[in-house]
Amino acid sequence: MDHYDSQQTNDYMQPEEDWDRDLLLDPAWEKQQRKTFTAWCNSHLRKAGTQIENIEEDFRDGLKLMLLLEVISGERLAKPERGKMRVHKISNVNKALDFIASKGVKLVSIGAEEIVDGNVKMTLGMIWTIILRFAIQDISVEETSAKEGLLLWCQRKTAPYKNVNIQNFHISWKDGLGFCALIHRHRPELIDYGKLRKDDPLTNLNTAFDVAEKYLDIPKMLDAEDIVGTARPDEKAIMTYVSSFYHAFSGAQKAETAANRICKVLAVNQENEQLMEDYEKLASDLLEWIRRTIPWLENRVPENTMHAMQQKLEDFRDYRRLHKPPKVQEKCQLEINFNTLQTKLRLSNRPAFMPSEGRMVSDINNAWGCLEQVEKGYEEWLLNEIRRLERLDHLAEKFRQKASIHEAWTDAVWPSLNPGKEAMLRQKDYETATLSEIKALLKKHEAFESDLAAHQDRVEQIAAIAQELNELDYYDSPSVNARCQKICDQWDNLGALTQKRREALERTEKLLETIDQLYLEYAKRAAPFNNWMEGAMEDLQDTFIVHTIEEIQVRQLVPRRDQALTEEHARQQHNERLRKQFGAQANVIGPWIQTKMEEIGRISIEMHGTLEDQLSHLRQYEKSIVNYKPKIDQLEGDHQLIQEALIFDNKHTNYTMEHIRVGWEQLLTTIARTINEVENQILTRDAKGISQEQMNEFRASFNHFDRKKTGMMDTDDFRACLISMGYNMGEAEFARIMSIVDPNRLGVVTFQAFIDFMSRETADTDTADQVMASFKILAGDKNYITVDELRRELPPDQAEYCIARMAPYTGPDSVPGALDYMSFSTALYGESDL
Repeated sequence: MDHYDSQQTNDYMQPEEDWDRDLLLDPAWEKQQRKTFTAWCNSHLRKAGTQIENIEEDFRDGLKLMLLLEVISGERLAKPERGKMRVHKISNVNKALDFIASKGVKLVSIGAEEIVDGNVKMTLGMIWTIILRFAIQDISVEETSAKEGLLLWCQRKTAPYKNVNIQNFHISWKDGLGFCALIHRHRPELIDYGKLRKDDPLTNLNTAFDVAEKYLDIPKMLDAEDIVGTARPDEKAIMTYVSSFYHAFSGAQKAETAANRICKVLAVNQENEQLMEDYEKLASDLLEWIRRTIPWLENRVPENTMHAMQQKLEDFRDYRRLHKPPKVQEKCQLEINFNTLQTKLRLSNRPAFMPSEGRMVSDINNAWGCLEQVEKGYEEWLLNEIRRLERLDHLAEKFRQKASIHEAWTDAVWPSLNPGKEAMLRQKDYETATLSEIKALLKKHEAFESDLAAHQDRVEQIAAIAQELNELDYYDSPSVNARCQKICDQWDNLGALTQKRREALERTEKLLETIDQLYLEYAKRAAPFNNWMEGAMEDLQDTFIVHTIEEIQVRQLVPRRDQALTEEHARQQHNERLRKQFGAQANVIGPWIQTKMEEIGRISIEMHGTLEDQLSHLRQYEKSIVNYKPKIDQLEGDHQLIQEALIFDNKHTNYTMEHIRVGWEQLLTTIARTINEVENQILTRDAKGISQEQMNEFRASFNHFDRKKTGMMDTDDFRACLISMGYNMGEAEFARIMSIVDPNRLGVVTFQAFIDFMSRETADTDTADQVMASFKILAGDKNYITVDELRRELPPDQAEYCIARMAPYTGPDSVPGALDYMSFSTALYGESDL
């Protein structure tokens, strides 16, 4: 074993080998090193348009050695000597060795004279030193470097491959599978790894070396036969060869890193665009629902019957219980999505999202406010209409009852067997009546006139009820008016007939009184006959002293009225129980909602524990709130019973169902919004590396200047807060800051916007320039990129995302199909339009 192989120190970076003991170098290893090192040198020298044929001869004058160092370091060395004398050659080699030493490499036992003299072992040792410093030292993998770093890289890259177990840089590579695995891992299209066999090392090695030379620009540095024919291949040769693979693929590594950065940026943009699309769609759908719903609520065309209006009320209940709650949730989710999106945009260094015209959160809130205003008016109208119809039904029934009673009276025989009052009044029974009959008829007529006068009030009531029904737009007013008119016409006719009959009776009475005088004279002469007549008249008069049918009907109405009063009393007792039942529940639920709102507000501004603690506490509250929903539903059921019972007031509570509904919806919205705010605070904290102590300081400052305790600072409070923290700004600067913290110009600053502003300098975010540089790597340093390059370097969906959005490149170096990744990169950050 050679000395400089066995005495390596400091991770192969400070070789202190004794090059004079070169005879210890195994001839097979020397052959492998000579071939490998020559190929490695030529892989760099060809960039300068030259090469070497014999490693110990071609470096003797120091010229190509200095050129090699300039190529691999990218630096200029001292001007070489052009003379042919030995002193000139030694000077050049010393310049090269001094440059190597300046890079932190301690050279022991390697002198310029040995190189000038063509000492092969010293020359190989020098080249190995150069390889170590410029090809291996800077390799770093997972906090390991140089040889260990290169070994770890090999192990990581070949780990998924069967029959490959890289443990060193000699026998682990003899079967050739390690080389093939490295190639396949990075360029799987170049090698069909599944067809390789461990027992065919020559084929494996030749396959790897040929593919590397043809497709990876790695010169063939070893012969497969030399490796297979050696018990232990030379470690330096293998390391040199493997380092060439590492550096060949480091470009791919850079491309992979660049692609990863681009993918990360594109993923953020795609996610943000999806959130924007989701917001726009949800906002559009919600606004459309509001647009369709408002006309329905504005339709105030009354129904004719109580049943139809109660169906409208039931439809409204379905709207409140079934259709509106999901929309309340959608509105809440819309605000949450908007706030989350704005937070993510700020954290990823993107401009604030501005929704389409008419779809701002403020537009949604305005439309929602209109909806609730119309909704409130609609419910009030429904209840007023139901009250009106209840009154109309009562009046219509009262009209029918009074009209029926009156019509029955007018149609009834009074008190004779003649059919109805008009027929009775039209009778001419007085024409054949005696004086006593006439007087009896007059008495009956006087009684009828009294009865008629008594019915005058009922007729007036009937007319008044008919007039009120007309004023309240009773749907059946025409029939009511017709019936009322008939009654009034009949009443007027009865009055006229009554007056006419009285006049006829009085004329007949006078006539009969005259006749009676004659009868008196006659009676004196015919007393027996007169007495008989008087007795007959008394008998006839006695037959009329009986109860009338009206008197019997009155006696029947009394128990009916008692029954109606009893039923009404029972109904009112039932209604009072409903009032008390609703009031008892509402008086518990209303304060419970208010208490929860206050508790949530306290949790959101308190500084006890971490943000995760606050989030956990809020989610527990959310669970308890959701579990309270059955009590709200039960109260809704009691409210429905109250409405069905036509109860419009309740002295047992100040809470209406509308108060409870609005409070419940606000509670659900508040807990969801507060949870989202804390989640966004966690996003901001993690993205910007804010400590819990800093977060507490931010919260303390915010709470102090949130003078109205609304969870938001108004413009003046925010200005005072900034001044207290040492900001010295004019109006223009303050306006600029407000545009950052309040992009929607709402006139308030939320805590989320406040911590975004306070920590804006600490964010580690990608920039448009970084993305542009990454695209430049993928494009092979060109100013444009092609479709094929995008599809080769990026995942399919992100490649197509770029292709669909990149504008054609129009620079002077453009080619057909070239795409402009620069404008695309700036557009990703809102600096131009896609």
